[in-house]
Amino acid sequence: MSEPGIYLCSSDTLREGGLAFAFMVLFGGQTCPAFALRYQGQVHAYINRCSHVALELDWQPGKFFDASGQYLVCANHGAIFAPDSGACLGGPGRGPLHKIVCTESDNAVYWQPAWNLLPSPL
Repeated sequence: MSEPGIYLCSSDTLREGGLAFAFMVLFGGQTCPAFALRYQGQVHAYINRCSHVALELDWQPGKFFDASGQYLVCANHGAIFAPDSGACLGGPGRGPLHKIVCTESDNAVYWQPAWNLLPSPL
């Protein structure tokens, strides 16, 4: 049986439409913030970087959802993103958010490193 990935947090940490869980990754040779959240019962994770300008999205630590809880919003320029795919749905975004593959098993959330995405040595 293969390893589930790198432990991120307890499943209970991610509440539907609630605060995101922040973590750090190496992406493109740089240490970058990332986040995981729950939307429609599923865990989704992304590099915390707007596709318009490489600025963090959250308007307060861990707060990415708009008031309706249906979209992710960039606090800097107002780009709107789909929580389940990272697709830019409006505003100045220039493409999707960079998705991080996550799995959930035994009440835990894991993320899957890829060739261009590695754990950050903090």
